[in-house]
Amino acid sequence: MNVILDYDVGNLDSVMRAFTRSGMDTVISKDKATIEAATSLILPGVGAFNEAVASLKKSGLIPLIRAHIEADKPLLGICLGMQLLYESSSENGYTEGLGILKGTIEPLPPTNKVPHMGWNALRFNRPAHPLLSKIDEHDYVYFVHSYYADCDEEDVIAYADYGKKVPAIVARGNVYATQFHPEKSSTTGLNILKAYKEMIR
Repeated sequence: MNVILDYDVGNLDSVMRAFTRSGMDTVISKDKATIEAATSLILPGVGAFNEAVASLKKSGLIPLIRAHIEADKPLLGICLGMQLLYESSSENGYTEGLGILKGTIEPLPPTNKVPHMGWNALRFNRPAHPLLSKIDEHDYVYFVHSYYADCDEEDVIAYADYGKKVPAIVARGNVYATQFHPEKSSTTGLNILKAYKEMIR
């Protein structure tokens, strides 16, 4: 069972519909027993980093997320959910993140319009990674963000060019994440979720 974590941040129904279309048995939950029984967790999110961290703390989900990862079970972060996995963010002042991935969340450079909103092509950094097995380089996905992950390049599976190389898909161990919204990324997003399904089978 894939569990989409409900911590009162973002529209979770569209995320669940995308997972359902990809053939994955998925529920939205904040229930401790349901989360502990999950084979895979999905950490979504939209909005500001500091507010999302506060909501996560209030929900009591952080220890469950850590226990899930420590049990070597897969987790997929989406958009702000990806950013929360890092050590800290400078959005609205300094805020500590979950520290599961190494790196910080920094503002996009003003060389391009901010927020980065709309379709952008993926460039492969680790083309053999199984998350990329059902898509092609230069396929387009949908972004909505003003901050990006300044992180170790070896964690970057794919990136997008937007005034700089913006990490678009990252992975370390059993933790995976996308800066874009796969649920809004048409066939490409659906195929990435199908690849995730095969990886965690």
